[in-house]
Amino acid sequence: MATATGNTTRLWALVARESWRRARRWLRAGPAYRWRYSGRTPERVLIAPPDLRLADPQIALEIYYGRFPLAGHLVETGGKSPFQMNVQNRGWRKSLHGFRWLRHMRAAESDLAAANARALVSDWIVTHGGRIAGVAWEPGTTAKRVIAWLQHSSVVLQGAEFAFYRAFLKSLAMQIRYLRSVTKEMPASKDLLRARAALAFSALSLPVPPSALRNASRALAQELDRQILPDGGHILRDPLTVMELLADLLPLRYTYNNQAETPPPALVNAIDRMLPALRFFRHRDGSLARFNGMGVTIHDRIAAILRHDDTAGAPLLHAPHSGYERLALGETTVVADTGLPPPVEVSTEAHAGCLSFELSSGLHPFIVNCGVDTYGAGEFRPLGRATAAHSTVTLNDTSSARFDHTIRFGGRAGAPLIGGPGQVPCRRTDAPGSQGFIASHDGYVQRFGLYHERELTLSAGGTRLEGLDRFLRAGAAARGNTQDVAAIRFHLHPDVGLFRDSEQRLVLSAPQGDSWVLASGEVEPTVEESIFFAGLGGPRRSRQIVLTVKPSEQPEVRWSFLLAREGLWPSA
Repeated sequence: MATATGNTTRLWALVARESWRRARRWLRAGPAYRWRYSGRTPERVLIAPPDLRLADPQIALEIYYGRFPLAGHLVETGGKSPFQMNVQNRGWRKSLHGFRWLRHMRAAESDLAAANARALVSDWIVTHGGRIAGVAWEPGTTAKRVIAWLQHSSVVLQGAEFAFYRAFLKSLAMQIRYLRSVTKEMPASKDLLRARAALAFSALSLPVPPSALRNASRALAQELDRQILPDGGHILRDPLTVMELLADLLPLRYTYNNQAETPPPALVNAIDRMLPALRFFRHRDGSLARFNGMGVTIHDRIAAILRHDDTAGAPLLHAPHSGYERLALGETTVVADTGLPPPVEVSTEAHAGCLSFELSSGLHPFIVNCGVDTYGAGEFRPLGRATAAHSTVTLNDTSSARFDHTIRFGGRAGAPLIGGPGQVPCRRTDAPGSQGFIASHDGYVQRFGLYHERELTLSAGGTRLEGLDRFLRAGAAARGNTQDVAAIRFHLHPDVGLFRDSEQRLVLSAPQGDSWVLASGEVEPTVEESIFFAGLGGPRRSRQIVLTVKPSEQPEVRWSFLLAREGLWPSA
């Protein structure tokens, strides 16, 4: 009860802080503050920073004809202004107001695309530029827009008349002043880090006093030190966040160099750590492991970032600060979550997937987590965050952490993760010819008095993955519940076929790829339905293999996946 009370107290404190931040942000958007965002208008844009995100001229043509394919959602404007349409899809609206789609106009390299870009920016200035409210002025969206306007200022200002030129710079300056003001109220998050990067971009791209660049660089460095972990991961523990931030930080480093300015050492060091971290989470097929909010992988986007990775050699195998382990031998890769949940203040997208893992072989994923529907309806996200949506153990059909979806919390602070594991000790067990680890978590101790311990070992040149799941009682005198039921889940990628061999063992088969045979000893595996949320086209039906045991009767379960090639089936 004391722990539950503590969680409630922490959540109320979180809601109170968020309410206070929103109140102050509301005040800063009101008439009493708005005058502070007026001031001197810059005379010109000194430099347009590079944009590493891939561009498609065809999308520029679609936008010209009033079709906006943003955030996985297509909206046809029918000749209306997209900024005046009542579109319910929040992701689409954030993407629209973020203006990253300007890169497609630049890629088109035509006067028509430049004129269309200019018309849309002008439309936004008239519609939203004078009223600080709504999605358009959320700090994270504002930061994206400031960066995009600077990066693509050359196409927006191409052939512009003086009146538009001044209106563009005046609006840009106002947004920068607003962003500089609201960063004081923002919690430690990727939006705050992106806002700090946007302010550094603006100090490099516009004629400002040297003190402005020093202040922006110092604030950026402090935020990088706070949010980027020593192993290159982010405090959110989300591989997608690492990729998204690199897409902003790499161009920022180049902009410092192009302006003959020395980038902050914290920026250089953070990038040098984050690039290997991105490769750490990457399977051989190019996808990122689906942990803590990771959904669909856009392969070309990762490749565009990793082209700037000067580090050589294989990815690291151990990310202790981020809380992940990697096993890689031959053509087999295993990535596992062995870390604590992120702090409750930034846990609104975190998953209850402790000790889950993903297995890929060659260019095919086999064992996966369900991930999230990146562009779909928000109702599916709670399902993807549950422990049952991960390739790990669920006890009594409950998650190893809880999510507060109640109105009093969820309406303001999202759905923070509470009551999750408080201790996740982990140690490597590498030996000549094999890689492995042993880790455990206490996420079920308070409710059921059980620890879950998992041991994974990859050996035989990457052709054998051995697993051992243990259920340990909390304390020598603890009495076990004979009704406890543990389910060891292995979610299959939708493209993986499943059949039984002549010995009635389950065989996982990839199209034109490898096959893996499951050996589970005396535990009979069952096959159940599953959903893979992280598909490019949205959720897809899939299957999962489940080993069900009672910990009071079988406190240890051994299982293994054995690689079969060219019709030669391995023996258990």
